[in-house]
Amino acid sequence: FRRFLSRCFRRASESLSRQRPMVASTLMPISYQLVIEVRSPVRRPVGRLGVVDFAAGTYVYTGSARRGFEARLARHARAAKTLRWHIDYLLAAPGVRIVKIVRSRRDECRLNRAVKGAVCVPGFGASDCTAGCGAHLKYLGPLDRAYVMPWPGGRC
Repeated sequence: FRRFLSRCFRRASESLSRQRPMVASTLMPISYQLVIEVRSPVRRPVGRLGVVDFAAGTYVYTGSARRGFEARLARHARAAKTLRWHIDYLLAAPGVRIVKIVRSRRDECRLNRAVKGAVCVPGFGASDCTAGCGAHLKYLGPLDRAYVMPWPGGRC
């Protein structure tokens, strides 16, 4: 039994020594949420999703970036950009603006599921989602009634 435990411990310690050491970047944000205000209804082509109608109101988009995190957020905030991701098409529409950005260390899908809102465009922002979120854009409601703090505990 001792020999067995010794062998198991040796294998575990060898496995741990082969792993990359934890670096400060694991404490950096990996996902984000954009609180978006749509002032009036928008009809917009959105890549392969086709033409999509967005009601006026407040939306939350959840995304992630393992590298170039701040550059990704800056890109979302820029007016002039190549339309690459679903969210780019919405943000390029007149009367649409980002009102808040929340950075998080939580997994993108877990963060998205914590938002209480309606999936208004199935598949939006979730092309690579394997958790079955349905969409990474949620509609919170009309501008005058939207609850804009959907993050549990006030902290992500």
